[in-house]
Amino acid sequence: MSLFGQDRGFLEALTPQDRRSLLAEGAPRTYEPGEVMIRERDTTAYVLALLSGWAVVSVETDRAARLILALRGAGEVVGDLAAVDRGPRSATVTALGRVEAVSISGDRFRRFLTARPHAASLIMRQLSARLRSADVERRSLASGTVLQRLAARLAELAERAGRPGGDGTAIELPQHDLAAAIGATREAVAKALRLLRERNVVRTAQRRVVVIDMPVLLLLARGRALPGTATAEKHPPGV
Repeated sequence: MSLFGQDRGFLEALTPQDRRSLLAEGAPRTYEPGEVMIRERDTTAYVLALLSGWAVVSVETDRAARLILALRGAGEVVGDLAAVDRGPRSATVTALGRVEAVSISGDRFRRFLTARPHAASLIMRQLSARLRSADVERRSLASGTVLQRLAARLAELAERAGRPGGDGTAIELPQHDLAAAIGATREAVAKALRLLRERNVVRTAQRRVVVIDMPVLLLLARGRALPGTATAEKHPPGV
């Protein structure tokens, strides 16, 4: 399971000349933390090329809950699906921190892809990778325990977006967003985090989790038991 896209974002995979040409087609935009950049079901078609910061991609479920699908960072584009197929927005994109981006109209983005077959191929590969990632997410939701999914998510966030320090790797993500990122209730995530704290695997504070013991976290992500327990299924109900 992965919140992140491919190792190389769309902008990074373009030639320097094509990257400059694409960015010249748009206008700079700055988004503050928590600001909605793209809203689910809107009929807008602009594309955002991310230059710095992180954005959260999420959808509303049938129960009006929020499910985080992905994190997108510098070098990636968001909003490209609606620009390509001209359909309604499939997800909401929200700034996690301060985000610098370039906004490009759907018409201009399509013309850019038409004139550059290599760029069009990159977009198709990106869409394919995201669909495959969504399939993996669905399997994880169906088969993994909350503890296993949380451990995998924390390990990934620490590796890709964490801030290393003397006492561990800090992840800036509120607990309710962690719950939304693994498709679990806040109560179930609170139980799993308490268990991890008791075993000195993580430390928690407001809007922050510090990963202390990455090897144990990775074992849990693979469905292994915590030291001192018989199996991963022996954890409290729902965890």
